[in-house]
Amino acid sequence: MHSSGADRTREVPEGIPAIAQQLCGAQVVSVQLCGGGGNNRVYRIQTLDNTYALKSYGSASLDDRDRLGHEYGGLRFLKECGIGRALPAALAVDRAARCALYEWIFGTAPQQHDESDVRALLDLLASIHDARRAPGADDLPPATQAVLRLRDVLDQIDGRLARLATVAPDEPELAAFLETELQPEVQRYSAALLPWDVEAMLPHAARTLSPSDFGFHNALRRPDSSLVFIDFEYFGWDDPVKLSADFLWHPAMTLSAAERACFFDGVTRLYGSDPHFAHRFTACYPLYGIRWVLIILNEFLPKLWARRAFSGKGRDWEGAKRAQLQKARTALAALGSHTEGQPRL
Repeated sequence: MHSSGADRTREVPEGIPAIAQQLCGAQVVSVQLCGGGGNNRVYRIQTLDNTYALKSYGSASLDDRDRLGHEYGGLRFLKECGIGRALPAALAVDRAARCALYEWIFGTAPQQHDESDVRALLDLLASIHDARRAPGADDLPPATQAVLRLRDVLDQIDGRLARLATVAPDEPELAAFLETELQPEVQRYSAALLPWDVEAMLPHAARTLSPSDFGFHNALRRPDSSLVFIDFEYFGWDDPVKLSADFLWHPAMTLSAAERACFFDGVTRLYGSDPHFAHRFTACYPLYGIRWVLIILNEFLPKLWARRAFSGKGRDWEGAKRAQLQKARTALAALGSHTEGQPRL
């Protein structure tokens, strides 16, 4: 799926070449580990005629979410809707082995981006939003951790706090941060939802199809400068407010004020047929920021760290925890200073 350099220092697990050959339907001449995300491994597969990406999603015991199903099924659906070069093609799948074969994208991670790239990203979101009316769209699942009623975002915050509370007794710095710094902000910004019926389901007409973990951190730039967006492991139906807020809050991206304004103006137009979109965004934006503070702290959870180890990104656990706690403090401090393109409470 991507063209990062191959990692020759780690062996390819037994069985991967055979899976690759079966999915390619052609003789495989080389298999190289190319890293992957925080939860998976990606291999560059070379046949005599083509190059492919084989993605291994790891053991189901490490994660009870169907990341393979969301990504492979979502990309197949979107390709059938005519969404072309901005997404990698999903080619073949071995569900028993938890592996899927994708188009290999010859490109590199974008080192810089600007408003023209934001507009390209918005064009893709518009095409995906239009696809919600296509045959088969209603059969797609909700996005992972979708927010289809406002209660969901509150429950997700509570659930993440509860999971961190199980490890906090052995992590005094984490415990102090949760109690003295984070909890007061949770209470403060949760109050913004008091005027809303938090149990009401979001009408289907107000929902969108969401890539979920979406942004330039999950993109590759082709030699012709066009962008391809990868990592659809959480794809499905969701509130466009969550999609929009997650893009602006994502800690893996640094966006200029102009890029943020361009994006916010774009999504306001794109999803503006819902008269409550802007008001819901105003009320929920800080809560999604708190949710991201808690996501940043995932490294404290042993099960999450086991997935990091599978992907090859889990080495210095203590160092990772220290770094993530500092990032969480920085993200929490940003709650009180909304930047250009975001409404102020």
